[in-house]
Amino acid sequence: MSSTHIDVSAIDLDMLGAWMDAQGLPGGPIEGTTPVVGGTQNVMVRFERGGVPYILRRPPMHARSKSNEVLRRESRVLAALRDTSVPAPRLVAAQTDQEPVFYLMEPVDGFNPSTGLPEPHASDPAIRHRMGLEAAAALAELGRVDPGVLPGFGRPEGFLERQVPRWLKELDSYADLDGYPGPDIPGLRETADWLTANVPASFTPGVMHGDFHFANLMFAHDGPRVAAIVDWEMCTIGDPLLDLGWLVATWPSNALHVPGLPEPRELIAYYAALSERDMSAMNWYAVMACFKLGIVLEGSHARAFAGKAPKDIGDLLHATTLGLFERAGQIIEGLLDEI
Repeated sequence: MSSTHIDVSAIDLDMLGAWMDAQGLPGGPIEGTTPVVGGTQNVMVRFERGGVPYILRRPPMHARSKSNEVLRRESRVLAALRDTSVPAPRLVAAQTDQEPVFYLMEPVDGFNPSTGLPEPHASDPAIRHRMGLEAAAALAELGRVDPGVLPGFGRPEGFLERQVPRWLKELDSYADLDGYPGPDIPGLRETADWLTANVPASFTPGVMHGDFHFANLMFAHDGPRVAAIVDWEMCTIGDPLLDLGWLVATWPSNALHVPGLPEPRELIAYYAALSERDMSAMNWYAVMACFKLGIVLEGSHARAFAGKAPKDIGDLLHATTLGLFERAGQIIEGLLDEI
């Protein structure tokens, strides 16, 4: 997570101002620089220039190996979505041809529900219920975007077939962490085998967010509308129904501050009413999301054994992994009527 420990003074404001001048943006002194808390490891800073507010997003001062490439991808996605109906932060300009890679976007007029609700949302159960449906509607809007807006992005050919081996390989890689005894996940092999045997025969490629859950949404202050889908660093061209599966798999754990949300079955039905996609294999997408997310979370459990993550966090996430695989088994066996 980003934090208030961001050293805003480490950003070269003179360089930034000169670059903005070259982009033809409003001039004047850069004022009111304040860190934006939340999101990923990337740095976000809000400021104003020439009476216009901006959000600057750039890699951390000690960039990871892929930090610049992640920002390049994000800026490219936001540029492609700028002229669509998808609610996303609006890109202003980006520096991607040299380091540091960064981009400017317009601030989103909205709030993130993962930390609590303002009014009128807190007092109005109808608004809260509608927030869930609006999440599904925003995802359906993304699924309608022509993937041709992002040429060369992702490898849709064989995308679904690659998922199980891709994530089993990720799980195997945890063996390199000292002290990790290996995955103790009941149902792991059975789930992998079922997914492999039931891969949907075909799908229509589309733009995927890659981490679509309630905590990655911002909502309008005056109602249930999604103001923006945020954190696009996992975006690719693949099967958008995996995003819907991800939303179902994480529901409602990322929306605990929002009582009265619709059940997953209602989310799926609402998405289906807005989409021309074949929903007949929705169970597969929900199980795949449980499988993938469970393996991702098991990574923190493995790192805890190696002293690279707190033990209590590792234990908690391992318990979440077990719950996800149990849920996957229940979906496979037809014991859940919510999908």
